[in-house]
Amino acid sequence: MVTPSSTKPSRPQLRSIRLHPVKSTAIRPVASAVLEPWGLAGDRRWMVVDATGECVTARELPALFTLSADTPETRSELPGPLRLSAPGHPSIDVALPVGEPIDLSVHGRGLGGILADAESTHWVRSVLGRPDVRLAYAVRPRPLNPAYAEPGDATACADAYPVTLASAASLRQLAEWIATGARGRGEEPADVTMDRFRPNLVIDGDLEPFAEDGWSHITIGAVTLRVVKGIERCAMTLRDPQTLQSQAEPIRTLARHRKWEGATWFGRQLIPDTLGTIRVGDPVTTWPGG
Repeated sequence: MVTPSSTKPSRPQLRSIRLHPVKSTAIRPVASAVLEPWGLAGDRRWMVVDATGECVTARELPALFTLSADTPETRSELPGPLRLSAPGHPSIDVALPVGEPIDLSVHGRGLGGILADAESTHWVRSVLGRPDVRLAYAVRPRPLNPAYAEPGDATACADAYPVTLASAASLRQLAEWIATGARGRGEEPADVTMDRFRPNLVIDGDLEPFAEDGWSHITIGAVTLRVVKGIERCAMTLRDPQTLQSQAEPIRTLARHRKWEGATWFGRQLIPDTLGTIRVGDPVTTWPGG
């Protein structure tokens, strides 16, 4: 079955904050985070790239889910900017790379970055089992789709936009849909947690399922973000990030209830309007689109 939040606050609030210091690696929950122009500080500033400089994600290399990355934003006691860990391998501390930026890309969209040192390269290749990959740090952001963004809006290694958000109320509705479909097929409901969707922010409270579809802005604590579009869901959500096993959910059920424009949808893409610190438990206020 889908695993929703165990308790629901009466007023909408920020339920959790999740960082991914290296793109597609294990989720790092934190109690607070600083919202910067590119997104949350410490989120997706690093990525693994192939020999052409294109990002490599867990879509094609599920072993990335087993790699844990920490920065001072996720572990304040770290002595340096990045620590990588993986089962069966010693941890490694990675220094910020230096040198002239080179052209990298995220799904064909260009940004500037610097490749990490040879020791980090050897470690990443050993863990992931790919001799062509490198670790890179983003130093020059990429602009966003002007159909949804304003001049100057940018992000680092995120797929599309600086911040992603999902609602626990929507996950609870998805749980009901998956359970109903499973009963009709005589099956046990699939276990699909919020981790499958990898949002930066999870909100909960007295909200209708998928109410976020109609929002134009959201204020969390003292910061405000634009809610610019939905998130198209790909095959990466089919893989359990713990077991790495693949299954038909949640895409099978989303395709029945949440499919349009040739895609399935869950969660929203956000762009910061104001900057500052957000904390788990911060009140949430939303504005409808219009």
